[in-house]
Amino acid sequence: MIRMEDIKAGFIGAGGIARSHAFALQAMKFYYDQAPEVNFETVCSATPGKREKFAKQFGFARAEAEDQFFKNEEVNAVFILGPNQVHFPHLERAMKMPAVKYIYIEKPVCASFAEEQAMWDLLETVRPDVKIQVGFQFLQSAAIREALYFWKSGMLGEPIHFDLKYYHGDYLQTSYREKRKTRLAPAPEGGAMADLGSHGISLLLAFFGSQLQIVHAMQSGHFDDVPPGSDLFSSISLIDPVNRSSGHLSASRISSGTGDLVELEIYAKKGTLKYCSHQPDQFRFYLEETGEWVTRNVGSNYLPLSSFPSGHVSPGWLRAMIHAHYLFLGGTDERAFNPDLKHGLEVQRIVRETADHLSAFRNQIKEDGKK
Repeated sequence: MIRMEDIKAGFIGAGGIARSHAFALQAMKFYYDQAPEVNFETVCSATPGKREKFAKQFGFARAEAEDQFFKNEEVNAVFILGPNQVHFPHLERAMKMPAVKYIYIEKPVCASFAEEQAMWDLLETVRPDVKIQVGFQFLQSAAIREALYFWKSGMLGEPIHFDLKYYHGDYLQTSYREKRKTRLAPAPEGGAMADLGSHGISLLLAFFGSQLQIVHAMQSGHFDDVPPGSDLFSSISLIDPVNRSSGHLSASRISSGTGDLVELEIYAKKGTLKYCSHQPDQFRFYLEETGEWVTRNVGSNYLPLSSFPSGHVSPGWLRAMIHAHYLFLGGTDERAFNPDLKHGLEVQRIVRETADHLSAFRNQIKEDGKK
C-alpha cells in the first residue's frame, strides 16, 4: 500500500461550508484504510474574530490575515471557501505559494466572463505537480457514482432526452433571504442557476460530456427584495449536438415542500435511468429488452474502497464530501468522476450563457408587457 502524502491544510474562509470541509477531512481516516495525515495549519477570513474562533474550535494551528496566509510556506493544500467573487483572485494567489500541491476551490470557480477567460489562460500555467479540484461534491454521492458507472457501460444505449431538477424552498421566507443577500447577486455570480443549477450542470456534463449547448432559458418568481437579475427559479433547454439528444435543467430556491431535491431522468434507446435524492440509497433503471424496472440499492458502498459504517445504511450528504476529499488528496477510484478546473470552467460557461439568455428573456417579457 502506497502511503499518501501528509497534508498541511490552509482554509480561506471560516463559514458554514468551511465547517463541512473540516469535518470531512477529520473523518476521512475512519472511512479509508489509505488516508493521508491531515494537519490543520492555518485559516484566514476577512473577520479576525471569526477566523480565530474557527481555528480554536477545529484545531487549526493559527488564524491569519489574508496577506499572512499567502506567505505561509508550510501549507501544501489550500481550500478556497470564501464568497464567490473572490474565488478567482484567491486561486491566482494560491497557485503562487511554493509548497502548494493541492487546491480545492468551491463552485462557482469565478464570477465574471473576464475571470472565466483569465482562468482558461491560468490553466496553461498550472504546475504539473499541482492538483486542482472543484467542489461539485454531489458527483461523489454513492448512488450517483454507481449510476454514472452503469450509464457509461452502454447498456441503455444512446440518450434521447433528459430532465434534471435541483429544488429548494427556503428562499420563500423573507428572513432567509435577508440573511443571504450576497447569494442574491445578479447572475452569473448569484441566483439559483449559479448556486444550485451548477451542480446539475456538473452532473449532466459528467453523464453526457462537455459538448452540451444551451438554446433557451426562462425564469419566474418575483420578490421586491430580490434583484430581477438574480433568478429564484430558472429553467434551461440543452442540446447535445453530437448525438442530438436534448433536455431540460431547472433550478429553484422557491419550490415549496421540496426539501433538498435532486432528480435526474435519462431516457435512452434501450431503457431509462432515474435517480432521486429523496431515495439517496438507490437508483433505478428500466430495460426495453426485459420490460422490467430494476432498483439498484447502493447504500454507503464505495467498494472496493470503503463501505464504512455499513454498506446498507444511508450515506448522507457529508459522505459525498468525504469521498471528494479522498480523491482530491490522492485516492484512486476508477468509478469516480473527478471535477477538475477544466470541468469547473465548462460548468461556468453554461452558467454564464444562462445569465445571458435570462437577460434576453426578461427583456422580452418587458417588451411584451408594453404591447
